[in-house]
Amino acid sequence: MKAKRQTLNNEKRKTIADVFQTYWEREESPITKKYELAKAKYNDVRKDMKVLVEDIVRKFQPSDDVETIRAMSNKYGDSGGQLYNDSCFNFQTEITKVDDEGKEYQTTNDINIDFGLEPYVQSNRHNFAYAYYRDELKQNGCNPDFVYKWADEKRNPRYYEEESNCRKFLGFQSNNDVSSNQTIKPNQEWENDFKLWVIGTSYCRSRMFKVDSKTYKMLEQYTLAQQNLVQAHENIFNYVENKMAKLRLGLKSYKYFDQAKALADKLGIPLNESVLNESSSMALSIYSPENLASLLEDKVEPTKAEKIAIAKKLLAQQVASLN
Repeated sequence: MKAKRQTLNNEKRKTIADVFQTYWEREESPITKKYELAKAKYNDVRKDMKVLVEDIVRKFQPSDDVETIRAMSNKYGDSGGQLYNDSCFNFQTEITKVDDEGKEYQTTNDINIDFGLEPYVQSNRHNFAYAYYRDELKQNGCNPDFVYKWADEKRNPRYYEEESNCRKFLGFQSNNDVSSNQTIKPNQEWENDFKLWVIGTSYCRSRMFKVDSKTYKMLEQYTLAQQNLVQAHENIFNYVENKMAKLRLGLKSYKYFDQAKALADKLGIPLNESVLNESSSMALSIYSPENLASLLEDKVEPTKAEKIAIAKKLLAQQVASLN
């Protein structure tokens, strides 16, 4: 007896599209390779920059002077001087420019080196964090691509929903859980990764360290590495989104699952009909004893959003296991 063809509806088309998107986001392509290289490059530059920044700061503010201020402040309070343990530093170099009349004049170039997770990169202080933790965010049901997907729709509720999810995972939003088992968030790790005691207040720009042009160019490599990583993240989104726009148009014309399956096979993308069946192994995995127990620990019925998040995570794991 001939098997009945599985008919598609909008919900099933979306499920199929999610499989394709997950695959394209995880596949080894020139675009994802550039992202990996940009992240590795930033990590290398960061190591070198820690050494360079400490050398510059200690040249202007020797450790002996820091200890003197510490002793004075311990004895006289703020009257004895101020110290701050900082991960943000500003540097300045003198340059020569030419005005509209052709006359030369002296001015300065400034650069900010921030070892925290939310530096000002490309006019958005959080884009770097979303770029650096792109894979981890996706693996935990967050969407770091929201900054590009809804860039022109910031009133879209999904923008704020995804922003909140990402910020919570990264530790930018306060957590009411004060238990001893609370997981250290990425933002906390970065805050404590590299700090120097400096003479002055907590206001970063109040401390401007002057450097020569050669050193300034070395410092620029740090912000360039940050910008390149942000750009690499955006490039992945554009690459996948371009494919998805064509795919969605194609899926609209497909009436049956086997049409989508044929397309997936041609592209080498693992696609199983079980992802469309609520009684399939995927659905059973959502309600397996382990997963169901975690959902019911507080004796609260899982919401639709929670079920969808779990389904997406399991789907990503399923696709990864088939690669």
